[in-house]
Amino acid sequence: MSQALKNHLTDYLVQHLITKEQLDKTLEVQSKKGGSISKILVEQGFVTEKQLMAGLGEFMGIPPIDISKMKILPEIMELIPKSIAVFYQVVPISKVGNQLTVAMADPLNVLAIDDLKVVTGYDIQPVISNYKDVQQSLDNYYAPTKDIQEIVKDVPISEVEIEREEEINLNELIEQTDKAPVVRIVNLVLYQGIKNKASDIHIEPYEHMLRLRYRIDGVLFESSPPPKHMHAAIVSRIKILSKLDIAERRAPQDGRFRIRMEGKDVDFRVSTLPTAFGEKVVMRILDKGSMALDLEKIGIIGQSLAVFKRAIEAPHGMILITGPTGSGKTTTLYSALSTINLPGVNIITVEDPIEYQFTGINQVAVRPEVGLTFASGLRSILRQDPDVVMIGEIRDKETAEIAIQAALTGHLVLSTLHTNDSPGAITRLEDMGVEPFLISSSLLMVVAQRLVRKICSHCKKPVEVPLAALERIGYSAEKGKATVFYKGTGCKNCKNVGYAGRLGLYEILEVNKNVQDLIVERATAEKIKDEALKRGMKTLRDVGLEKAKEGLTTIEEVLRVTAGD
Repeated sequence: MSQALKNHLTDYLVQHLITKEQLDKTLEVQSKKGGSISKILVEQGFVTEKQLMAGLGEFMGIPPIDISKMKILPEIMELIPKSIAVFYQVVPISKVGNQLTVAMADPLNVLAIDDLKVVTGYDIQPVISNYKDVQQSLDNYYAPTKDIQEIVKDVPISEVEIEREEEINLNELIEQTDKAPVVRIVNLVLYQGIKNKASDIHIEPYEHMLRLRYRIDGVLFESSPPPKHMHAAIVSRIKILSKLDIAERRAPQDGRFRIRMEGKDVDFRVSTLPTAFGEKVVMRILDKGSMALDLEKIGIIGQSLAVFKRAIEAPHGMILITGPTGSGKTTTLYSALSTINLPGVNIITVEDPIEYQFTGINQVAVRPEVGLTFASGLRSILRQDPDVVMIGEIRDKETAEIAIQAALTGHLVLSTLHTNDSPGAITRLEDMGVEPFLISSSLLMVVAQRLVRKICSHCKKPVEVPLAALERIGYSAEKGKATVFYKGTGCKNCKNVGYAGRLGLYEILEVNKNVQDLIVERATAEKIKDEALKRGMKTLRDVGLEKAKEGLTTIEEVLRVTAGD
């Protein structure tokens, strides 16, 4: 976009759609992370897509259209190469004479229009559509047209079958991994995982079958698996991508690889595990583009947000995030670091493994085989003049004591522990052998968290819950008011599950003077919890029930993730 056009647009936006403060915030985000002004405005919640489309249409004299209801002919889609269409997020919709009409999510991208004219040889007439519909159209046209069973139905078993372990020929196995069916199956498995917004892909061998499962919004769902006789070749293909040893099948291995899909890089963290009937493979999908590194967007709002920000903006002290595996602790840590990642702050992390790379943050990966543990890495980090230190996890007394000493000597330290609630983190440190007076002097805040599935907005409907049932789970309904909650009935948008996406529940314990005194007295976690509740802390269950009442999740989801709390 030319500077003159940009200035005219920003003037128009401030006059008709947004405030000057919102524009300044948008430009600040754009300078840090890139992206178009229009997309950032929607992501920040300053305008809706519908408002923005109407405004841009009026500003540019371009009509907005709804391409979700249009049937686009394949020969029209083929006029723009896939790589160009995906890169610029454009969908060709019609051609009249020498004029090609294209729907654009960002019609202000004059560079895209110029490139399309050169590539296609047509004059380009842009129209406006929203990002979601453009992406859906691209997905529908360019998505794989075959499923796994179609890919393998004509493949002779002899091409890939490996009956007995001792008969494996490594050269043949390498050749098999490059054969079209194996490559296409692995690509399809990866594609489906990204498309379904899965966090993990499981390939599990059993005696007479394979099992393929995707973890979506924290729950595993089965998918049509490849045939059992292709198992070894598929695992070897994944190992080759991950630079692992395909000859080693008796010991676990860990690796990672990266693919580029629809214009963005997606990392996969790979773990193999020998089982009774072959190697099980789990691939963690690390899609940085899908991460919401904003404290409010991940669900920390209101008074909890004020407490959280007060802690992460402190010059020194320790902050702990607790919860089980898969509860979003890493995302919360990264969101905190993203908030304080400024030019004047030296941030260093030590992680196992590094899940996402961030500009402006120095990240160190734990490597026990060469002596680089959390404790040794932390010692080295403290000689690098850090302002903020993030430790992936406190696992032992040595790491805990170094972290606390760092917090007491002018550093802000962030880390995680595996405990069920926030007061439990204090007793966990004591169990490790850390002296209570050190914990009391260094600890600023403990956050316990869980992830719950969000109700699908397309099939959401109200449901009445009996008052007696609510009382049993600790919810106090207001007298004289109907106890209406919500649930998803299931639709095509959520694949008939009733849920789409996840949000966080946060129990935030601020370590004030009263809590510090209880820690020094070696008070139980229950006493510390009672004191925190008097000071306004909300438990995970309470926060979850509030989210359910707001219509964001269901009571069943809240009970599922807080059953042991």
